[in-house]
Amino acid sequence: MKLHLAPSGGQNLFTGYGPGYVSVNGARQEKNIIVTAERIMDWNIAGFEALNARDFELLLGLQPEIAILGTGDTLRFPVPMLSRPLVTAGVGFEVMDTKAACRTYNILMAEGRKVAAAILIV
Repeated sequence: MKLHLAPSGGQNLFTGYGPGYVSVNGARQEKNIIVTAERIMDWNIAGFEALNARDFELLLGLQPEIAILGTGDTLRFPVPMLSRPLVTAGVGFEVMDTKAACRTYNILMAEGRKVAAAILIV
C-alpha cells in the first residue's frame, strides 16, 4: 500500500508497505530497520522471538519521546521486562503490527514528536 504524505521537511517517513517490505522515502526496505527523523538503521535481529533487552536499550539510546515496535503482519507483545529500560526512562512505548506502526510513526512525525520506529519485516 502506498501512503500519501504531506511534505516532510527532510525527515524520514514511511511511504508504503506490503508483504515483506516497507518503503521509507520511496526506498524499499526488506529487512528489519529502525527509523527516526534523521536516521534509517539496519536492525540486525533474527525476528520477534529473538528480541532482547539490548534491542530496547538501543532504542533508548536514540533518545525518542515515543518508541514504536512494529511486530510484522501480526500484533505480538514482547515480554514486559524487555521494554523496562524505555518505561523506566519515561519513554512512551507502543506495540502494533507493522502497517499500523508505519502509519502511527508518520502521524507522530507530522505532529513534530521525536519518535523511533523499530520495524520487524522478517
